[in-house]
Amino acid sequence: MNDQRPRILGPTIDDETRCTHYRTALDVIAIRFACCDEFYPCHLCHLETADHPAEQWPVTDRDTRAVVCGVCRHLLTIDVYLVADSCPSCDAAFNPRCRLHHELYFQS
Repeated sequence: MNDQRPRILGPTIDDETRCTHYRTALDVIAIRFACCDEFYPCHLCHLETADHPAEQWPVTDRDTRAVVCGVCRHLLTIDVYLVADSCPSCDAAFNPRCRLHHELYFQS
């Protein structure tokens, strides 16, 4: 496991980045928000705890490592995350329903 663990903000409920809003076995990612460079498990965590509105990552920043796997702490680029069903490092499955919220984090 990677020793350099990004700090995850918001109401997390376990060490795999699950939060009070999304807590299934598949909810194991956190996203670095473009507006503040801080990791949160979800948009609702950011809304509740940050002191500013969220901003989307621009398309031109798709090579930014902005998603962390909560299981192994591998950092994924936005491009890799947007097409991944699981972590490329540890194969932990990601929640496919997260695709319903991509527009909250990433410009298309």
